[in-house]
Amino acid sequence: MSPTGTSSSKPTDPRLERWLEQLLATPGLTAVRDPVEARRVHLEQSLAAVPFVDRFRGTIADVGSGGGAPGIPVASALPARDVVLLESARRKCDFLESVARDFTNVRVVCGRAEDQPIEQFGVAVAKALAPPPVAVEWCLPLVAVGGAAILLVGPSADIPVAARVAAQLGGGEPEVHPGILVVPKLVRTPAGFPRRPGIARKRPLA
Repeated sequence: MSPTGTSSSKPTDPRLERWLEQLLATPGLTAVRDPVEARRVHLEQSLAAVPFVDRFRGTIADVGSGGGAPGIPVASALPARDVVLLESARRKCDFLESVARDFTNVRVVCGRAEDQPIEQFGVAVAKALAPPPVAVEWCLPLVAVGGAAILLVGPSADIPVAARVAAQLGGGEPEVHPGILVVPKLVRTPAGFPRRPGIARKRPLA
């Protein structure tokens, strides 16, 4: 399926159909109840990130994966790439582990982004994780030099503030695309980052 497909389009991968069905059937994973809207929000928006993710090598981390978007659609579209679904809530991890059985290139890590070894991934992606400045602090330290953090963002995203945060963490000027922010990792993240769990949201860098 093309990332620009309409909400009436059907994914060619039956695993994605099963994932969407399970996502809607499991309480607490999504506020979207309409199957057509769920396809647009969780599947099509996730697939729109694939061309940007594919520009960078290495393992892909879906940070704060929740119900599996964008990680599960990305794993389907890029079967030769390893995808890690990083999620801190045990109940959501249980759901992700059940879905991941369908995908040989997916594994689940149950933990916080701030507690993971830094610079271990080629790409970190995130959807509806936090305001972009906070999401950048959670994602960019996980990415090796030469990779990128790719954030799916809304129209009100504060790009200048996210750019200032990225600069403090070894990132370059963000590329702004419709609904997507690509933050390249240019140099290693300085010592002291990421900060302790919860600090990024309580006291954003910028």
